[in-house]
Amino acid sequence: MFYIYHIPGKKIGVTRNLNNRVTLMQGYKPDEYEVLDSSEDIDYISKREIELQKSYGYKVDRKLYKNLFKSNMKINATEQTTTFPCAKKDLADLLLDNDGFKWETSIGEFELTEETRRWILANAKTSMYKDDRCYIYNKAFYEAFLAETTYDKENIFGLIRSWADERGIYAKGDVKTQLIKLYEESGELSQGILKNSKPDIVDAIGDCVVVLTNLAHLAGTDIETCIQSAYDEISSRTGKMVNGTFVKTTL
Repeated sequence: MFYIYHIPGKKIGVTRNLNNRVTLMQGYKPDEYEVLDSSEDIDYISKREIELQKSYGYKVDRKLYKNLFKSNMKINATEQTTTFPCAKKDLADLLLDNDGFKWETSIGEFELTEETRRWILANAKTSMYKDDRCYIYNKAFYEAFLAETTYDKENIFGLIRSWADERGIYAKGDVKTQLIKLYEESGELSQGILKNSKPDIVDAIGDCVVVLTNLAHLAGTDIETCIQSAYDEISSRTGKMVNGTFVKTTL
């Protein structure tokens, strides 16, 4: 049986195992999502998923669900690793050609997206048995994308700075590169707004905040100071709404 599930405000997807896919992998309790439809007909469920994604205003999958199981990419998933059928130098092209592909492992269902492709390329290792094979560790992938993440919201900017510092962004980056990155992320935000896609909007706003956090650090300050400065300025500001925009009172 195939199920179309809906996580309000997040996404609509298809799975054959609600508990594994939605509860265990994504961390949502049964009362936090709903089943919109179900069927044993994969053709029907694939088309219906797209219809519902459009009607709810979510990002529409690039490939029909049924086509995700017809890829020519022969992945070998063992308990410990996932092996790809190509040399590491050819992996980028293989992953891009199979964007959206999903496969089952012992700890959950994995999927190729722009973000997971980048991670796989950065963490793939050449097989010790065949030079034309490369692999990733399933547990590392799980921790990076599927494990429920907990963090101290009061220290989220500190966590972002630690993440950036560990990856050399502060040692090798500068304010100009971060400014260019901000332009890119704001472009993604514009696309999300034009598509009226809440998931894309949430993702893009988050990316913008991360970039601004790093830009502030590289500029010799921190984002907390910048936010406090802005709030101190607007907190006593008066004005009125004009054509959907707040216009401050001028003296």
